[in-house]
Amino acid sequence: MAALNQSSLQPASFLLLGMAGLEDLHTWLSIPFCLMYIAALLGNFILLFVIVMERSLHEPMYLFLAMLAVADLVLSSSTVPKALSIFWSLSKEMSFPACLTQMFFTHASFIAESTILLAMAFDRYVAICNPLRYATVFTHSVIAKIGLAAVARSFCVMFPTIFLLQRLPYCRHSIMPHTYCERMGMARLACADISINIWYGFATVPGVDIVLIGVSYVLILRAVFKLSSKDAQLKAVGTCSSHACVILMFYTPAFFSFFTHRFGRNVPHHVHILLANLCVLLPPMLNPIVYTMKNKLVREKVSQVLFRTGQVQ
Repeated sequence: MAALNQSSLQPASFLLLGMAGLEDLHTWLSIPFCLMYIAALLGNFILLFVIVMERSLHEPMYLFLAMLAVADLVLSSSTVPKALSIFWSLSKEMSFPACLTQMFFTHASFIAESTILLAMAFDRYVAICNPLRYATVFTHSVIAKIGLAAVARSFCVMFPTIFLLQRLPYCRHSIMPHTYCERMGMARLACADISINIWYGFATVPGVDIVLIGVSYVLILRAVFKLSSKDAQLKAVGTCSSHACVILMFYTPAFFSFFTHRFGRNVPHHVHILLANLCVLLPPMLNPIVYTMKNKLVREKVSQVLFRTGQVQ
């Protein structure tokens, strides 16, 4: 009977309102969202295709980049199509199980991407601080294990969230002012204490990843400044610049969104939603561009593939 009562308090579906307060601008907002999503899809698929097809790119740094592209595709594709359907008034409804599924894959891909960025920071640390050990440390089997660990970690962290949300009574509250199902957005619709959900949310913020990445870069910079040659210093910094840019693009909107969501009570709600969407759309769009522009080998291989494709057509 208790289980029956619990299920009756869960809504059959949620009604997603999109950018609450900016409904009149939904059609206009859909244009940059759609263009950014197409750019993210094209950029990551091209990058992934080039890395898979070019044997010269089957090196640790580029294999990590391929993992990052997959995580970016999952992250953006879990949220943006639904946001566009809301903007275009095609479908604003999402069933409770579908909402949980979207929430799971959105947050799991974010955690997986954070894990990959941490692995890439360690990769750069070994390459610069211990170059003689690089080939023995980052073998293909080790890289495969790191990829599996990223997936396993994201699943283990997010799996309890499903049960934490399922246990809550929603008292038929089903209207969500958002473009996608986000765990705290769902929890706040509940008519019960959500302290466990809040504290678990804090515990799963990838703060440890940020600290370890920071430590890696402090050690890298210390090793770089010890190099006697100015050219060697510039080359070492150049190998890390693209990764550093990606880290800033990934964590800056994410943490800004996190802190404004928790502490920015005076921030308009549509700003919260916009920041949440930038977290899942901006890094997937910019990551392939940054790595293609800043990495000479990737840039050359992408140009070759695009040139060959143009010739075939």
